[in-house]
Amino acid sequence: MSDLDLSAVSAWMAENVEGYRGPLSATKFEVGQSNPTFRLNAGSGSYVLRRKPEGALLKSAHAVDREFRVQKALWATDVPVPRVLALCEDESVIGSMFYVMEHVSGRNIAEPSMTDLVPGERAEIAREMARVLAAIHDVDLDAAGLSDYGPPGHYYARQLKRWAGQYEASETEHLPQMDRLIARLGEEMPEDDGTRTLVHGDYRIDNLLFEQEGTSCRAVLDWELSTLGHPFADLAAVIMQWQMPPGAEGRGLAGLDRDALGLPSDDAFIEMYCEARGIARPERFGYYVAFSFFRMGAILQGVKRRALDGNASNPESGLRLGAYVPRFAEMGLAWLDS
Repeated sequence: MSDLDLSAVSAWMAENVEGYRGPLSATKFEVGQSNPTFRLNAGSGSYVLRRKPEGALLKSAHAVDREFRVQKALWATDVPVPRVLALCEDESVIGSMFYVMEHVSGRNIAEPSMTDLVPGERAEIAREMARVLAAIHDVDLDAAGLSDYGPPGHYYARQLKRWAGQYEASETEHLPQMDRLIARLGEEMPEDDGTRTLVHGDYRIDNLLFEQEGTSCRAVLDWELSTLGHPFADLAAVIMQWQMPPGAEGRGLAGLDRDALGLPSDDAFIEMYCEARGIARPERFGYYVAFSFFRMGAILQGVKRRALDGNASNPESGLRLGAYVPRFAEMGLAWLDS
């Protein structure tokens, strides 16, 4: 079952997706809190549809048109992405903007602990994560047609202003620790070093698809938050995620014996990434991790607000995730102190 108007989608695909033929059925993916995503099964094969949520949305959020554009641009690069097929900007078709892409079969790994794998596989997948992240940051923006994909200027100054605004717009209760984190991120911000690359914006293991029987990445998913900016934002986001507790909610590595599991330390992963790009290790890395905690806290606050307003993709999960916001603020402050 799904909440899609399948007759409308089928009619639109018949006109806009080459080779499409029905009948069409759909199943909603349960994962994800941002843009509702559906597996489409048709006579012509399998597809994936991503749409904006219905209801009142924060300005510039849920940008499925940007997802479509960047994946189309990356199709001919070293970054593995699904092939996008068509974008529908006419909200009258199903009630919101959406796009359709090819379905990529692969192995989705929900948590960085990779509990179902053996140590050797875990090590190879971690190395592949570093390699693919380096490939994203090494994309030739001019050749890919993405040189205007984000505004110029200091990335962290821009992002702090944006996410502080998003947080305030979705605030449901006053959190003094989040106020302190926002203030300190502004006061302690590094100077702009002029580095400008494509950034994914939500790079983590559950947004990647791997081979069913191997460790190569087949696709990087969920490009909604992508822009042009500073590459250490993506790198720090990986390290930030690993500080969380393991399990379905935290999806981190805190407290685990990484050596025994075949998982790299934070420093080892940073070294893999820097080696793949041929760059020096970043200085003041604690700031970048602190910023990642702040931004994820702002994102989860938005998830909580949508759950309370009744237009979240998964309201129950949204409320559980929103409960992490105070902890993210506290951990961000701790990384600034480190």
